[in-house]
Amino acid sequence: MTRTLRLLSLVLLIVCTSACAGPPIPHEPDVIDVMLPAQADRVKTAVIQVLTEGGYAVDRKDDQSLTTGYREEISGPWDWLLRWRFGTGRSRVEAMVTPASEQSSRLRLNVLYEGKDGLFTRWEDSPTALPQSAANQLRLIKNALQLL
Repeated sequence: MTRTLRLLSLVLLIVCTSACAGPPIPHEPDVIDVMLPAQADRVKTAVIQVLTEGGYAVDRKDDQSLTTGYREEISGPWDWLLRWRFGTGRSRVEAMVTPASEQSSRLRLNVLYEGKDGLFTRWEDSPTALPQSAANQLRLIKNALQLL
């Protein structure tokens, strides 16, 4: 009887802790490449403003490239738990602003979103959640530039 209980508890433990997910869902990368009728410096400032207000810490790689760390989901000392283990989604952004002419610039936004469906599962590339999507970021940037 004890052996059967051990075997049953082992089977239940394996079933409960293993992920029941299938292969990752294929999706298109969340990338937007647009021309904006604004100078590159104004666009960079707007991108930094929008991403910072969205909870991202923005780093400048060079004169054209901006990258972020993972988005801060909650303010406080426990945010790292959401990004590390307990969260279901996390995102970061790569942006490139290049001048096209004196009064226009090219903006390329790439939102990298990862998700998981359990406490003990790995982070995997996932379709971007709408609030963090590249289209929504572009809308916010255009609004900051007063282009809408």
